[in-house]
Amino acid sequence: MTADLTLDHKYLEGAAKTRRYFAKFERIIGHLDGVTEITTDEGLIGREEAKIIRGYLDRLSHTFTALSYKYLMTWRVSGALPNGMSVDRQDSGFPVFQELLQMANDALNAERHLANLSEPGQIKKDMVMHILNEHSHPTNLQYAMSQRLYYEWLAGRDLFFAANDPIAIWRVNDGDRRKYLVHWASYDSQTNLPAIYMMELVDSGRTALVQDERRWPQVQAHLMAQAVSGLKLVTIATGFDQDFDDLHPKTLRRVHIGPMYSHAFTEQSGPLREILAEAEGEPGLDWALSWTVESLRSKKVAEEKSGWFSTVEREIFDLDDRSELTGATTQRRSLILPQRAYQVLDHRDPKGLRGVRKYVVGSKGKVRSYG
Repeated sequence: MTADLTLDHKYLEGAAKTRRYFAKFERIIGHLDGVTEITTDEGLIGREEAKIIRGYLDRLSHTFTALSYKYLMTWRVSGALPNGMSVDRQDSGFPVFQELLQMANDALNAERHLANLSEPGQIKKDMVMHILNEHSHPTNLQYAMSQRLYYEWLAGRDLFFAANDPIAIWRVNDGDRRKYLVHWASYDSQTNLPAIYMMELVDSGRTALVQDERRWPQVQAHLMAQAVSGLKLVTIATGFDQDFDDLHPKTLRRVHIGPMYSHAFTEQSGPLREILAEAEGEPGLDWALSWTVESLRSKKVAEEKSGWFSTVEREIFDLDDRSELTGATTQRRSLILPQRAYQVLDHRDPKGLRGVRKYVVGSKGKVRSYG
């Protein structure tokens, strides 16, 4: 018997619920800028890395906005996306991986779709004429407008796709060696969650990495193939170090965004279930978002024989006492949640969440750090 992997997936039923879902995520993503700032102040990431993270958060926000337009008229127009958007209700709270694959395909064809759709001004005029002449809601025209907005966002914004290829930022030259900060991101097909990767590396090759027509495409392909949340950082970094003799990874960092827990949209278990249920009394306050920062650092370099007459440098990574579990130098688990939910959590004080840092969103949107 084959397991049905879609059992944990749930369609957002109805336009009202779809709008509430996207409105909730818009607020949550907006709070992540404050979390990034505090994470920087606490020394977990540098200023340059914070800028990179904010860039990916903007792209993630654009993706959610685009999807919100796509599904704006869900359940209102006959034959138009009757099932709504599919969400991973059990382990993620985010849209399922297939939604981002379809969005990427739509983005490739956005200009063609826009050429076949009326301009927004004309659609609005047609809406007015429909209301005056038919005395009914112009639902088909509203659907046409939502699709117009969807393709405009796909054509005019940087989006967070299932695979976001590596970009290298040159930092400084140290003699004949060049230092880069490489970053990339993925939307994991198994967890249905976004993750951001940043690697500081030293290039000892003859040609600068980003100008090397042989190495740079290989590096990009290698890093994207390893952008899997289930792989430990030490596995990713060691594999990279072994495959590229003249590229030396000094640090590797990964930021996991999610899961998102919500009493209205997900089926969480454990202490969060009761906490969010109790916090549900006020609209929009029944959520929590996991935010995890993993870091791996090289502690020294060892020389390894290569061939008969040469040697290569290999990194020896600094692993914590729980390295078999984490595969990292440090792992910082955090939870972002509204003040009401935090008050319930603080009162209940569940043992499993005591070692997790809490970023608490106040009534005016200011984020504070506890624990």
